[in-house]
Amino acid sequence: MGKGEATRERILEIAEAAVLAKGFGATSIEEVIAEAHLTKSGFFYHFKDKNALAREMLRRYVETNDRLFDDIFARGRELSDDPLQAFLISLKLLAEVMADLPSGHPGCLIASICYQERLFDREVRELTAQSVRDWNARFRDILDGIAAIHPPREAVDLDDVADMLSCVVDGAIIMSKTLNDPRRLERQIMLYRSCIKLLFSAPSLS
Repeated sequence: MGKGEATRERILEIAEAAVLAKGFGATSIEEVIAEAHLTKSGFFYHFKDKNALAREMLRRYVETNDRLFDDIFARGRELSDDPLQAFLISLKLLAEVMADLPSGHPGCLIASICYQERLFDREVRELTAQSVRDWNARFRDILDGIAAIHPPREAVDLDDVADMLSCVVDGAIIMSKTLNDPRRLERQIMLYRSCIKLLFSAPSLS
């Protein structure tokens, strides 16, 4: 990584930490510049304004999450040929990753943007919406593969079941931070896992 790329990455790291801690509205370009030990011209060489910074932060955040999902769900598929078992394994792995974060999950950049969407231009808002649609579509594809072999035991809309994972994770991040209980995120993911298991597993014969 060249010096310019390293500086750009440092700016993004500082800005993301500040935004997750207190929101976009309370994060100023001046404080990011100060912490990164840059001049204003140095900052604006990389980002022409706050919307440009937000766009790159968002792309970076989405790419990081995509890599995490790719790795975890690929590992699940490696460990089981059955799509239901692979998804259950993947959810267990996801819960373990969240539990290993030393101070809990730092927060959701998507949620931060959503809460203060009037601060951003149309491109930032659309990137935010598209990232959520893409993640929901990813989970829906997994659920379609499961349902083809294990029909759900209840009449449910699989789009809603796919959306539920993002709702559970984001909601648990907020709850864990509010109640200062980092393990709530892990427990909520495991509860979603239990719901998936009950929804798609065949009823026991007795």
